[in-house]
Amino acid sequence: MDTTMTLEIKADWQALPSAPLEERVAYGAIGIRFNDLWLTEAEDEFVKQIRQQVYLSGYRLAEWLAWNWWRLRWEPRRKSFDWSMAHRLSTIGGGYVWPNITIVSDGERVLLNAEPTAAHPSEPIRYICKFAAIVRASDFERAVDSFVDEVANRLREVRVADTNLQLIWADVLADRSTSERTKRKKLEALLGYDTDESDKAEIDRLISEAQELGEPAVDELAADRTGDAKLATSAEIKDMAKRAGYDSNPRDAARLEDKSIRALPVDVAAWKRGVSAAAALRQQEGLGADPVSNQKLCQIAGVSNQALSRGGKSAELSFTLDESSTKGAVVLRSKFETGRRFTLARLTGDRVATLGDGQLRPATRTYTYRQKLQRAFAGEFLCPFNTMADMLQGDFSAEAIEDVANHFNVSDRTVRTLLVNHKLIDRDELIGDFDLAAA
Repeated sequence: MDTTMTLEIKADWQALPSAPLEERVAYGAIGIRFNDLWLTEAEDEFVKQIRQQVYLSGYRLAEWLAWNWWRLRWEPRRKSFDWSMAHRLSTIGGGYVWPNITIVSDGERVLLNAEPTAAHPSEPIRYICKFAAIVRASDFERAVDSFVDEVANRLREVRVADTNLQLIWADVLADRSTSERTKRKKLEALLGYDTDESDKAEIDRLISEAQELGEPAVDELAADRTGDAKLATSAEIKDMAKRAGYDSNPRDAARLEDKSIRALPVDVAAWKRGVSAAAALRQQEGLGADPVSNQKLCQIAGVSNQALSRGGKSAELSFTLDESSTKGAVVLRSKFETGRRFTLARLTGDRVATLGDGQLRPATRTYTYRQKLQRAFAGEFLCPFNTMADMLQGDFSAEAIEDVANHFNVSDRTVRTLLVNHKLIDRDELIGDFDLAAA
């Protein structure tokens, strides 16, 4: 594994004549560099030159990074104003022209998505970089820690104490120093709260229920929260399993052989591991290039055939719940056969390619590493790309896509997503699965 740090926040400090002391101490030409590429590259109309580093307030940047540290590190993409304020550098303010960089995490990897800014007569700086930089979460942590520490040290050198930055950063470091405090702050961020703004009782409940359901599963539920919605309790999930679930036997569910598990790629984009696991399971099960029937999919998932029958029961959440090694339930949210097949394949991929303890394995709508892996697995398992591409022969018309979808009994959207992921048709926007968008 390459441990070279690929991300750096670099500052060349300069004098600032009139401003609060903390801003004067930490002002200068600041740039964000990914390998040899500057995400902060900009046209400076005032001096008619290209800059890699732009004159900005290092204090304000460090303060923003410190305040949003937990959300930047753990929170996946959400569509809300509050999310944007915590993840877009352009919201920092203070009279500076900040780069149009959005920071998104899936828990394992972090995207820094740089987009050009529009020219404006009153602003001499126009950022021109367009690049999606993806780094390991640990590299992101090191880059942020190094920069914030550098600013904090400059403040200490001139005996500036008790600034907002120093107080916030001390709290962040203290919270990261113990596993219990880290667990609480991580959950708070996954739920979409700013630091110390969550309901303490809700966090206490989630931590308690994680002992039974599994901490990774509860993290996934927290990441899927929207708006002010309350997360389902353990009792509600169990009731959902009884009301809308189908009997399953976890022991009957397919698992990869040990040698196949060891061969799966690690420390890679979620889609790479998901696709590899799907290909390995298809080979192990002797499926060749054939479509997977409902009966075979249920058999592989260790669930009764009724799970994919017409008019099946649906619920608010998709998940497997293992009460014991031989007794469990599978719950599927979609009312449509293709949606239920895709979700059941996702849950199979979760069991095959992810590590998890506890009873619960959810398939949610969010874009954490685990959910992205599930989707990639399901797409490749139900509709293997090479076979699909051979069938299409470059014809990406609606009729051809529909024919392939019908052949594999998947939705048109599954086929289109596979084509987009392999860059055969255009992607309209950068979606939550940033690894594929940047590939």
